[in-house]
Amino acid sequence: MSVLVLVLAVSAACCLGFGFVLQQNAAQRAPLNDFLSPRLLLDLVKIPRWLGGIALMVAGMVLGAIALGQGEISLVEPLLATNLLFAMALSRRQTKQSLGRQGWAGLLLLAGGVTAFIVAGEPRGGTAVTAPFRHWLIIGAMIGLALLLTTYAKRSRLVAGPALLAVAAGLLYGVQDALTRVSGERFSEGGLVHVLTGWQPYAVLALGVTGLVLVQSAFETASLRMSLPALTAAQPLAGIICGVGFLGDRLRTDTGALAWEAAGLAAVVTGIVLLGLHPAMPCGTAERPVRARDLQPN
Repeated sequence: MSVLVLVLAVSAACCLGFGFVLQQNAAQRAPLNDFLSPRLLLDLVKIPRWLGGIALMVAGMVLGAIALGQGEISLVEPLLATNLLFAMALSRRQTKQSLGRQGWAGLLLLAGGVTAFIVAGEPRGGTAVTAPFRHWLIIGAMIGLALLLTTYAKRSRLVAGPALLAVAAGLLYGVQDALTRVSGERFSEGGLVHVLTGWQPYAVLALGVTGLVLVQSAFETASLRMSLPALTAAQPLAGIICGVGFLGDRLRTDTGALAWEAAGLAAVVTGIVLLGLHPAMPCGTAERPVRARDLQPN
């Protein structure tokens, strides 16, 4: 594994983790009638803390894009999942909570799972699939599932809605990462003109804006405990599926390697859940007073 890719991916995870916490701190103040509406972004842009969180997220996405240009998505995505460790560090500073057994267990499972997956799978590049059918099948499945989750989340809203929205956003971000990798390859092949004549950069932008609305709606209606674990778990899984499915990434497929890869991903998801449900994560909207503006219909 390239040291450069490691440094870029972990730096991206740091920016993303800090950015998510700042965004949720601000989003919990937004009116609930902005739920799943682009108006939410217009309200949040007036809050300096949210702008700081977005700046960090953008920095993380840029660093992640550079990492994706240097390494396989199946390698970069698990490293990006460590953003929850940095989110926990900032949340602990805000809430003054100690890690305890749950926090340490989550930390070890997340870090150990990422290590196990990378060591066992040995992600490496290969020949990307040129048949458009597989591209559209995988991308369509991810976007379709995200749409279904969003539709159900709109109905359940304050119950399971935030977690479902976070999963939907994670799926979109995973596809966005894959298309960012494709855009980078097109840039290397033919420069900026070659990139802009393809559909991928515009899809990256559309997925980014849509995912941002979903994430902020999840942050607005629930604490980080409800939303960030789901987001952090869904994104790398979607990215790995895209990487192996049509970008040509290769993983070891012998029985022992597959067992360790599955165990590593299971440990990552378990660690994410344990850290996300830790008391150090801000309670967010749990005790926010309901304002008259929140009760107005959309």
